[in-house]
Amino acid sequence: MNYTTLVSTSLLASHLDDPVWIIVDCRFELKEPEWGFAEYQKAHIPGAAYASLDRDLAGPITPTSGRHPLPDPEQFKARLSNWGIDSSKQVVIYDTAGGAFAARLWWMLRYFDHDAVAVLDGGFPKWMREGRPTRAGIESRAPARFEGEAHPEWIAVTEEVDRIRIDPAYRLIDARTAIRYRGEQEPIDPIAGRIPGAANRFHGDNLTPEGTFLTPDELKAQFEALLGGVRPENAVVYCGSGVTSAHHLVAMEHAGLKGARLYLGSWSEWIRDERRARAKG
Repeated sequence: MNYTTLVSTSLLASHLDDPVWIIVDCRFELKEPEWGFAEYQKAHIPGAAYASLDRDLAGPITPTSGRHPLPDPEQFKARLSNWGIDSSKQVVIYDTAGGAFAARLWWMLRYFDHDAVAVLDGGFPKWMREGRPTRAGIESRAPARFEGEAHPEWIAVTEEVDRIRIDPAYRLIDARTAIRYRGEQEPIDPIAGRIPGAANRFHGDNLTPEGTFLTPDELKAQFEALLGGVRPENAVVYCGSGVTSAHHLVAMEHAGLKGARLYLGSWSEWIRDERRARAKG
């Protein structure tokens, strides 16, 4: 059986010695990029490889891109191969941010045609609260051969976003905090505000106070209210750089609302051109 959205800590614990299960640690801190790898070396789920958002899950920034463009496809597939991932493997990804960074790799694997990938519900904090085993150091797995092909149709590009933001048949969803959406505060990007026409749902609203995902029924009801009759496949999500907005794609998929797309460049790409409309308030 393939798991394609979430797995529980108890289920993962029962598969720690399973050779077809691959675990990847995606802990990261935007303001301290080396923090995640340092914490991984201190303690991680046994068998886990480490994936850095900056080094492994994003490519070089260009004058027209957002802060986290996709890496070179062949380099990314080589990295997946080095982690032991191929079409026969079940991948489980975790972080300490409720899945906010893990969701990026979840989406990227699916983008490259690997559906057997799930986020650890509750992540490393829940694993630790339950007293489950950890290991220190750096893990390695026998390499495999990853051969998935990309699905560029899953990405909404800037020109398309500019069209659909005013089309009632579509819903553009901003996954940042309400204070960033309103343009009252912008701790990362040089310009505050939002894409006009976007609705706001903070990605953290997909979680319970304990840091696990809401039930599929709860998520479905909330996203259907946000969509307001718009089909899920006509929804596009964005954030600051196309990372935490993938959390919405996990949540929607878990709720059975399939087909939403990612605006990969997100706000950090949108503001590259001063002629693009912006809104506050």
